[in-house]
Amino acid sequence: MEERSLRITGADKTFFNKITSTLTRILIPTKIGINGMLISMKRNSMLKAFETYTSDNDNYDNDEIEKKYDIAYETYLGSLDKYVMDSIYKKVKNNTASEYEKNALAKYYEVTSLKESEYIEYKYRKQKYLIELDAQGIKVEGKEKILEKYNKFYISKMDSLYKAILKNYSIKIADNTNSYDASKEWIYTKIFYTLEEYIQNILSLKIEVGTDEGIKDVVSEYEKYQSYEVGKLDTKDNIEKNMVLLGISRKLFTHSLPLIVAEQCYEKLLKDARVLVQDTKIATKRERAYSMLINLIEDYNIKLLSTKVYWDTQKAKDDYKAFWNQYKEITKLKEKDFIEYVKQKEILFMKDDMKKLKEGKTDYSKILTYYKRKLVDYGAMKQVKNSFKSEGKYIKIKEVA
Repeated sequence: MEERSLRITGADKTFFNKITSTLTRILIPTKIGINGMLISMKRNSMLKAFETYTSDNDNYDNDEIEKKYDIAYETYLGSLDKYVMDSIYKKVKNNTASEYEKNALAKYYEVTSLKESEYIEYKYRKQKYLIELDAQGIKVEGKEKILEKYNKFYISKMDSLYKAILKNYSIKIADNTNSYDASKEWIYTKIFYTLEEYIQNILSLKIEVGTDEGIKDVVSEYEKYQSYEVGKLDTKDNIEKNMVLLGISRKLFTHSLPLIVAEQCYEKLLKDARVLVQDTKIATKRERAYSMLINLIEDYNIKLLSTKVYWDTQKAKDDYKAFWNQYKEITKLKEKDFIEYVKQKEILFMKDDMKKLKEGKTDYSKILTYYKRKLVDYGAMKQVKNSFKSEGKYIKIKEVA
């Protein structure tokens, strides 16, 4: 009897498991439907509050309007968070989820994993994730009127979230040295990743919608960035792409990514570019890497250092002033003799970079030799014998400019 009872109990357990599993599969779509309606209601309420908050409200209590918008926004986010846990999570758990839903849940856990170690980043990235998730759903539904209203909120909110994320990175990376810090390599990577994410998702939408007059100055830079979206990128291409991203950031994120941080990001790219020139063995590839380095040096000096107000030392300020005066003189050649202009500009950049490399602690002997050969070819440096004999001993002498 005991054996028989055990067999029956086991059979019943299996049977009820099957029923529970079937019911769960049936109820999941219903749950999605309920969440869908709830999200739609909360979204509409939030968009209405946002519209009131962003319009002229001289006759109303602005603090009260802002408070209502904040509450509506938090409620809206809560409904999206509930949707992820009630619907997507259960579908993945019951093996009924699509690849998109599986990826959405994986991304959700990736974001929430930041909570313990990087709470500030987690706070902003979770909001960004939930809003993006809903935005994709609205696009799929194809409701133009809702999408038009939502895009205004989406662009505004994403702008503030990206700025907050970049500001958080800036605080982490800024220090008194005002120079590239290899120990913070991962943060530099995050900065470039976040800038690229913004340009792909938000700047592209702003250009598409065409309502933001402030982006006219970066459209040409954006088009340049687009050329790096096609095909597989090598190290040189990635450095060039990040150079374009930094150039755009100087116009869009001057407060969130201040000059002191942008300067360190440029230093990181310069380091990578110099290493690439040093390590590249094939002559044609090395020449392309060198051309990229020269462009980066120009970007760094003209787009960033020319706007710098506070310098670490008076000597550094005077050195740059002398460099800038030389650069202005060289630019006068641009219309008269373009080839000579390019040549003189390269000579100026190489000599200036050589001076900086000699003052640093990193061994750049290979690239210094490369620069010297270039300068000799351009007639900007004389090459003398490597040594001469004196009293039976060989004494090494250096190339002189």
